[in-house]
Amino acid sequence: MNRLSAVIIAYNEEYNIGRCLASLQGLADEIVVVDSHSNDRTTEICSSFGARVFQHDFSGYSEQKQYAVGLASNDWILSIDADEEVTPGLKQSILEQMHADTPAADGFYILRDLVYLGKRLKHGGTSGERILRVFDRRNGAFDGAAVHEKIIVKGTTAVLGGRLLHYSYRDLSHHLAKINEYTQKIAAGNFRKGKRFPKIWVIVKFKTGFFTFYILKGGILDGYPGFIWALMGSVYASLKISKTIEYYQNQQKA
Repeated sequence: MNRLSAVIIAYNEEYNIGRCLASLQGLADEIVVVDSHSNDRTTEICSSFGARVFQHDFSGYSEQKQYAVGLASNDWILSIDADEEVTPGLKQSILEQMHADTPAADGFYILRDLVYLGKRLKHGGTSGERILRVFDRRNGAFDGAAVHEKIIVKGTTAVLGGRLLHYSYRDLSHHLAKINEYTQKIAAGNFRKGKRFPKIWVIVKFKTGFFTFYILKGGILDGYPGFIWALMGSVYASLKISKTIEYYQNQQKA
C-alpha cells in the first residue's frame, strides 16, 4: 500500500479551503498546507482538519507548490488547490491506485470541471480539463512557470476516473481581480522574453476567443453562466496582449 500526501498552498482561503479539506478525508494520509501569512481564518480551519501548516513567503506558484511537495512525508503526492474539491468517484479512483502494490503509472491526470456562478459548466472548454495532479515526487516536479504551472513527470502517465471540481471564482469581482493579476504576470513574462504583438491582435483575440468559447465549444448550452464565462475568457485573452503592448509603450516613454 502506498501512502499519499495532499499538498496545498493557501492565502486567505477561508471561503474555500474547508470544502477542499473535507473532500480529502479518508483519502490523504497527511495534508500539508503552505500558507503565505493569511490574515483570515485559513490556518485555523486547516488545523481543525488535522493539516500540517507551514508559513512561507509567497515565491511564485511553481516554487511555492514545489516547496510544499518537499515538506511532505510521503513520495506519492496529490497537489490540490484550496478552491478545488475531490468528488467521491475521484477519491475511489485514487485509492485504488494507492492500494495497489505498484500504481499503474508514475503520474496521473485528473479531469476537472469548473463550477461558475453556482453552476457546474459542461461546455465552453471548461468541462473535463485534463491536469496532472497525482504523482510520485521521485519522478516528477513543477515546471517553474510563473502562472498556469504544471507538473512534469519523467515516466508513464495515465488518467484517473472521477472528477475534480473547481470553484475558482467566488463572484464576478473576484474573477476580474484574478484576470488582472494573471494577465499582469503573463505580460511581464512576455516582455522579458521579447515577445511582441500587433495591436490588431487585441481585437482579433477577443472576437475569436468569444466565438470559440461560446459557439464552437458550446458555452451557449450553459445558459447565463456560459455566456459570462465566454465573455471573461475573451477579455483575458485580449488583456494578456494589450498589457504586453503597454509594457513596450512604457519602456519607450522611460
